[in-house]
Amino acid sequence: MELTELLERRFQTAETVDADIFAKAHAFDSADAARALGLYPYFLPLENNDGPVARLQGRQVIMLGSNNYLGLTADPRVREAAAQAARALGTSCTGSRLLNGTFCVHERLEERLAAFVGKEAALVFATGYQTNLGVLTALLGEHDTAVLDWHDHASLLDGARLARGRLVRFRHNDLADLERVLAEARQHGGGILVVVDGLYSMEGDLAPLPEIAPLVRAAGARLFVDDAHGLGTVGPGGRGTAAHYGLTDQVDLIMGTFSKSFASVGGFVAGPARVIDYIRHFGRPMLFSASLPPPNVAAVDAALTVLLEEPERLERLHANAAMWRAGLRAMGFEIGRAEGPIVPVIVGDEARTLWLWRSLLDAGVYTNCVLYPAVPRNRALLRTSVMATHEPAHLARALELFETVGRGLGIIG
Repeated sequence: MELTELLERRFQTAETVDADIFAKAHAFDSADAARALGLYPYFLPLENNDGPVARLQGRQVIMLGSNNYLGLTADPRVREAAAQAARALGTSCTGSRLLNGTFCVHERLEERLAAFVGKEAALVFATGYQTNLGVLTALLGEHDTAVLDWHDHASLLDGARLARGRLVRFRHNDLADLERVLAEARQHGGGILVVVDGLYSMEGDLAPLPEIAPLVRAAGARLFVDDAHGLGTVGPGGRGTAAHYGLTDQVDLIMGTFSKSFASVGGFVAGPARVIDYIRHFGRPMLFSASLPPPNVAAVDAALTVLLEEPERLERLHANAAMWRAGLRAMGFEIGRAEGPIVPVIVGDEARTLWLWRSLLDAGVYTNCVLYPAVPRNRALLRTSVMATHEPAHLARALELFETVGRGLGIIG
């Protein structure tokens, strides 16, 4: 199968109509075709991924495709804290938070997280995805409206779809469109929850909270910021996007995940104590799932301690991100409005994006290939991200390879 044919038909088989529910699975062959072409960019089995360098298929690659922004997954203090928790408390809570799955370590972490982001209370979930589903399905009733940015994370969209209320969306970071949508939502009646990412996960731009917050308040709505990628990377001490703008008090709910800067897995939401307690009793993904295991809780707790005690980690991250952005721009790559450690290399054409990804991987640089529908059509990109633990030499070498490959493919001048 030719690459252009593969890209044109890869989503068509999902709509197969047949009496056998498995028919669509047997008809789906575009992934096999991509594998045969050596252009399948997903589910690559890493042998090791401790930090700036990973091991893939027996060779080392510079890792520019990880959310390990602070490099704490390899920190011995974090690993030892997880090991100690496993020895002392076991590897599972064997139940939900509601019944037998709340340990003292959960409540201690929730208190620390609430203080870290400047809110009254916090609630820990087993995954970040569950956090967003739990918050939105708990708060949105049938007469309420969720207002989402078009670039919001998939978990926010899924949560809003599962909730009983209305879902409306506004153009990405478009304040006039948000104002229009809010006016329509007010006419509908009920409560309004505006939901945005803090630091957007694909293109690395920030939500303009100083402009969004007044519009939300004027509409009598509430503001929920998913700061999965912002916590640990932006704001004073890594406290996130709201703190970056000095608007913590104007953001009603702050959500974060542990699988990025905090070297674990899981998520949390923080806000007013009464609201958090309500979500605690009506957030179904938490109520009906086993709770976050003690080793994961301990890893987050230790990572938070390291972040608080070593602010220089955040400084190194910012320096590395600035070096990476400046280097790509100087070569002529389009990187959009990236402001933090997430830096997109926007190619547009999907075939050229795949060839850039494959050529860089062959040269020794690991990136993430992002195609429609994860990004709009004709805006395919490579998602790159830097870490505090990247040495300047890692980034300098990666820039050399980007330039060589980019010029060879005609992507830069």
